[in-house]
Amino acid sequence: MATGGGEKAALEAIVLAGGAGARFGGGKLTHPWRGGALIDGALAAAFAAPVRSVTVVTGADPGVEAAVRRFAESAGETARLRVVHCPGHAEGMGVTLRTGIASLPPDAEGAFVFLGDMPRIPASVLPALASALAVGALAAAPVFKSQRGHPVLFSSALFAELTSLWGDEGARYVLKGLGDRLSLVEARDSGVLFDIDSSADLDNEGQ
Repeated sequence: MATGGGEKAALEAIVLAGGAGARFGGGKLTHPWRGGALIDGALAAAFAAPVRSVTVVTGADPGVEAAVRRFAESAGETARLRVVHCPGHAEGMGVTLRTGIASLPPDAEGAFVFLGDMPRIPASVLPALASALAVGALAAAPVFKSQRGHPVLFSSALFAELTSLWGDEGARYVLKGLGDRLSLVEARDSGVLFDIDSSADLDNEGQ
């Protein structure tokens, strides 16, 4: 299988983009960012990962799908893009993640989970996460200055647990019990921690 990073495992990427962005005032993921939309940063990282496809899970903002398709077309990645709508997005991130995992091809061996409001994920950390899974980790995540960041790469062995998530639980509940089966990969870039919650975060970035 030909992938962005040369890995042979059947990996996929999921970009969670279902939130309303209430603290931002709405329209967060489609807000202008470095010449495009804010979600473009997460999409660029997802397509740079060693994956077969990128699934974007939409929800509250009807403008997100159009922005995602524009990016994929401009990047020449329409063939690898999948868009899935989560009707229950208002219940929280757990439901959005569950929808994304449930939509993956049955032969998927793992999935990177990106957050749509994290536009500065460094592509350099992605192959190392895939390598950690290849040698037996159940999940892998980047760490910067002792703080765990994103994206998280999950083995398919965890998919059943991920599809049982509800509300705003997210994946932390699943990661808690992994112990040393969660591989932490050192990142040299604070982008693995940087997310946009409010317009002040954009101001801090010189937007």
